[in-house]
Amino acid sequence: MKVLLLEDEPKVVSLIKRGLDGEGYEFSVAMDGYTALKMVGLNHYDIIILDIMVPGLNGLEVCKQIRESDRTTPILILSALGSTENIVEGFNSIADDYMVKPFNLAELRVRMQSLIRRSNRNVSEQNIMTIADLKVDLDTLEVTRNNKLISLTGTEFRLLEYLLKNKRKVLPRLDILENVWGADLDMGTNVVDVYINYLRKKIDKDFSPKLIHTVVGMGYVMRAQ
Repeated sequence: MKVLLLEDEPKVVSLIKRGLDGEGYEFSVAMDGYTALKMVGLNHYDIIILDIMVPGLNGLEVCKQIRESDRTTPILILSALGSTENIVEGFNSIADDYMVKPFNLAELRVRMQSLIRRSNRNVSEQNIMTIADLKVDLDTLEVTRNNKLISLTGTEFRLLEYLLKNKRKVLPRLDILENVWGADLDMGTNVVDVYINYLRKKIDKDFSPKLIHTVVGMGYVMRAQ
């Protein structure tokens, strides 16, 4: 499996390559953002790992530019910036996962495997999910409500997809973290609540009935009543 690693610290590059030796990964390394974009344009990668604070174009901008033409290759941000605001900004750039330095190699391995599995999963021939007047097409990634097109980020789309696949079922925050983000995040963060709020503003605020409901002390549920 081919991996693009955007990282300007040789010690971190060496740590990752040595730590994942024997796992079947073939690493290509870019030391700055512009080089990373050039490499993406010339090669296919099974997963892309981006540091944020790198020379030239920063990792978030690299992620956004990749997503303009490629919405399927898994992107994991690996950064020393670890506040909730940083993490939310990372996911807003349509990254698939976010890890904070210093990191655990075993956790990095699990997250990479999870992202690659998720990107390689087969989808059924008919991939349209509905509830009330909300329709989600998993093939075209189009979301409409009352026939109005709604624009979602990658993370918002995955969150909506997971809620729809489990409609009428109360989902604890931990379950949402594991299934939408692919691995546990620090439960001290409120990233689930932040993204639920984002989603509500887009698919519930100007429509009726409301579809995303809070079950106090338990989690969230999607239902039309």
